[in-house]
Amino acid sequence: MAVQGSHVAATILIAVILATAALSVASAVFAPVAFALFIIALVWPLQKRLQQRIPKLLALLACVIVMACVFVVFGWLITWAFGRVGRWTVAEAGRFQMIYDQAVLWLESQGIAVAGLWTEHFNVGWLLRLVQTLTSRVNSAMSFWIVVFVYVILGLLEVDDFGRRVRAIKDEAMRRVFMQGGLDTAAKIRRYMLVRTQMSMLTGLLVWGFASVSGLQLAGEWGVIAFTLNYVPFIGPLIATLFPTALALVQFDSWQTALLVFACLNVIQFVVGSYIEPRVSGNALSISPSIVLFAVFFWTFLWGFFGSVIGVPITIAILTFCAQHPSSRWLSDLLSAPEKPARPAET
Repeated sequence: MAVQGSHVAATILIAVILATAALSVASAVFAPVAFALFIIALVWPLQKRLQQRIPKLLALLACVIVMACVFVVFGWLITWAFGRVGRWTVAEAGRFQMIYDQAVLWLESQGIAVAGLWTEHFNVGWLLRLVQTLTSRVNSAMSFWIVVFVYVILGLLEVDDFGRRVRAIKDEAMRRVFMQGGLDTAAKIRRYMLVRTQMSMLTGLLVWGFASVSGLQLAGEWGVIAFTLNYVPFIGPLIATLFPTALALVQFDSWQTALLVFACLNVIQFVVGSYIEPRVSGNALSISPSIVLFAVFFWTFLWGFFGSVIGVPITIAILTFCAQHPSSRWLSDLLSAPEKPARPAET
């Protein structure tokens, strides 16, 4: 019996490794499909309501317009905020250069030859490779979104047909897994995005308020950046605290003040992400924080930036489907956060 159990465990481990390798190698195929399913789960309720009142194609056109407007507004916010920060950085290049020179002098006094390292690693060849990499990433991102857009359109047209095919499955257990798992996953993903949007708005407002009170320049821009980057768990909030810290170092010319800004911004992120958000989402999205962190880094490793955005929704979907069948429910119970016990009624 023990030998048989070890064989089963080895088989499962090999299957997981092969599946992970396939997801990484074929990321150009799987990542757009996963992102399209994520968007379909968000948009389908609107599509369903509209096609009950108007023809299906007109409902689809309306949904496409809504999605385009959301992406345009989101992209404009990011471009505006980072553009303003970039122009401010160029205008204050002299102060950055002064801080850099001071840092170089201090490092060289400690025996670290910064000039040699800079010449060795940052040269014209490195700059050309950086430009080529950025150009390739932009082209890949455009191709990615075009493929996602096509998948979303086709998927919205086939949701009803797919539902009928699932209901026609003769195996009752599998039919329930697909039907209930799909419905629960879509509901949880919508709940996740609603909570994430609320917490992103709250984070942006708090960052803007702190920057305004502390006298940090570009307060509105930092609020917008915190709002947009908060959609990427852990990684986004960390990046959103590093940029204002660098600005504070230049503006106040004090590493103590910059450290204080960094600490306060992280306190805001921690309070919103670790205290307020779990209480808003409740047990509907009860996933262990360690699993959320693992999901972000794991899917970022597999699919890059797009994996960091969609890693948590994919994990939600996997755990939700696992909870639908007795043979896999243990995995959902193991990786989910423990539910809070009900408070006893007062007598």
